[in-house]
Amino acid sequence: MAHEASTHDKHSPLKRIWTVFAILSVITLVEVILGIIKPESLVKTTLIYMSLLNWIFIVLTIVKAYYITWAFMHMEHEAKGLRRSVVWTVIFLIAYLTFILLTEGDYVFEVYKNGYIAWDF
Repeated sequence: MAHEASTHDKHSPLKRIWTVFAILSVITLVEVILGIIKPESLVKTTLIYMSLLNWIFIVLTIVKAYYITWAFMHMEHEAKGLRRSVVWTVIFLIAYLTFILLTEGDYVFEVYKNGYIAWDF
């Protein structure tokens, strides 16, 4: 009996679910509020060809994706090597995709803006 009581986690699964729900809800609420309000200082400030507000959205989305992977794919209970191989690979790919999209998108915008190709669409 004593062994059975000591093998249970201190935190109940129900508490864990509500904690994850609360964290993801707060992040989503911040994203929605920033999307509705669109503070002028964040919209006008640019960082690497994009407004600071967009960077905040990208970072918050990556944090949410990381936390969803961590909690719902049960990565917190896996071996350190497996956790790193899954999470770091995804973070690297998201960062790489963001870089490529920003670089190529800015190039295409500059080509159209400078008049090298007409805006026919």
